[in-house]
Order: sequence, then structure tokens, then C-alpha cells
Amino acid sequence: MSVSFVVNGEARTVEADADTPLLWVLREQLGLAGTKFGCGIGACGACTVHINGAATRACSVPVSALDGAQVTTIEGLAPVDAPHAVQAAWVAQQVPQCGYCQSGMIMAVSALLARNARPTDAQIDAELTNLCRCGTYERIRRAIHSLADAGVSHG
Repeated sequence: MSVSFVVNGEARTVEADADTPLLWVLREQLGLAGTKFGCGIGACGACTVHINGAATRACSVPVSALDGAQVTTIEGLAPVDAPHAVQAAWVAQQVPQCGYCQSGMIMAVSALLARNARPTDAQIDAELTNLCRCGTYERIRRAIHSLADAGVSHG
């Protein structure tokens, strides 16, 4: 089937089986390898992207559900020479260790902060369900709070 949607601001049309996960379309057909494969069942969050502004696990969304949608991947979050506020906070707080989960984590956090610029620890715990095998959760929390404390715009 043919599906048309916007990826990182660019109109795209892809041919794929209706049940092909968005993750594989992004990685294999569109060459956007920043979105990672982790578990394949939507549990770990390594594949998190924004679909129409909402953080979504790309391994769990069939491409057939995307006709007309707006998709943003880590590559489209911000230009390389002008990182998104969350990406800058990640560097400042030295969040990544292995880095594998980080693109999905950054996408989840940027969506959270777009909805709630000053989340509490309980809100962060409830809404940020991505897994980090290295256990950098305290650094992630510090990065989130540093943005809220600085009054940085996240949208």
C-alpha cells in the first residue's frame, strides 16, 4: 500500500505492507537510523518518535495508521548546529552512558515538556516510561529540572 505523511517537515510517500511498523519504514526506507529498535513490543521506548506532537513508540504503529500524519524523529527535532533545549540539557548534565536509548528518551522528554514545562518528580515517573539499561534516571531528572528551573521554552 501507498502511505503519505510528513516526516521531519518533508512530505513523504512510502510503499509498504499495511502492518509494517513505522520503525522499519523510518530506518529501512527513509534512512533515519536515529530511531532505535529495542524490544519490538513498545515496552522500552528506544523507538519513540512524535506523531502529531505525541510521543509514540514507532515499533507499535503500523504505517497504515499514518496517512496524513506529522512524524518527527530525533533527526528532525532540531538542526545539528542548534540543538533542542532537551539535547543541550542532556549534554550539560552528562546524561548518556551507552547512548542507545537516548534518542527515544529525548523524544519522550521533549513531548512531556511541551505539555508540562515544570513536571514534578511524580509526573516524570508516571509519564516517562522509557527504559535506560545504564540507569541514568537521576541525570535525566536533573536535565528535566534544569530546563524547568531555567524557564526554557520546549515547544
